Amino acid sequence: MRNTRVAGAVLTMALVVAGAAACEGDKGGAAAAATPPQPFGAGGYRGVQLSMTKDEALASGALEAAPVSVLNGCTDYAYKGGPAPDPVRMATEAQVHEKASKAMARIDEIRANRKPVPPLTPGASVKELQEYNNRLQEQIKQDAADQQEIAALQKDLDLVTPTRKARDEALRATGRINFGTKGLRQLVAPADARTAEGVGAGSTEEELKRAYEGKELKPAENGKFELPAESGSGGPDWFYEFTMAEGKVAGLALVKHNTYCS
Repeated sequence: MRNTRVAGAVLTMALVVAGAAACEGDKGGAAAAATPPQPFGAGGYRGVQLSMTKDEALASGALEAAPVSVLNGCTDYAYKGGPAPDPVRMATEAQVHEKASKAMARIDEIRANRKPVPPLTPGASVKELQEYNNRLQEQIKQDAADQQEIAALQKDLDLVTPTRKARDEALRATGRINFGTKGLRQLVAPADARTAEGVGAGSTEEELKRAYEGKELKPAENGKFELPAESGSGGPDWFYEFTMAEGKVAGLALVKHNTYCS
């Protein structure tokens, strides 16, 4: 009987200890679940820091290994767990980039080769006046031909805008990291990301302005707003960029000014 009581007491104690451990585990799980997500900001996002080189960012394990966009000569990568590359869209991007590059090179060549007719000197003879008029007429004809060619070439340049829009829409929900000729140039936030002030996709323009009142928030091109990134961003050229649509934030990014794709 005594042995039975001892065994019962030991079993009871074991159950109490197990219950306490389970409670502690539940508390730990609740604490982990309550941990707020990392804010999108100058301190970086999901393991990518603004001061990183392309090789450092890829080696960090924060990004998928294969690029998801090659538009404009830049290379974009998805955050870990992001979408796989879309070969059809990327093939279109490569074609558009090639056409746009050739068109821009030809336009630059046309403009560089234009040689204005020197002005007629005072006291010119009748023969010199006639030669001047002939050269002027030739230039007018050449200018007209050049403008016609530039207009045709502009159509290839115009392909970039809808192609960029398609890329942005395809990767808007998951975000992307953009590298140019001098390294990291843009972090595009996923749709659910928020700054430390709680601003992100879906925030109203009023909420945006209230969150950054007195912090140099200003209108930018294409209806966007931009804000200098706080210290620790790896340089003075980093800015928050808020894309707006119908009075709300539609996209959030960190962009480095004065950097280029190609």
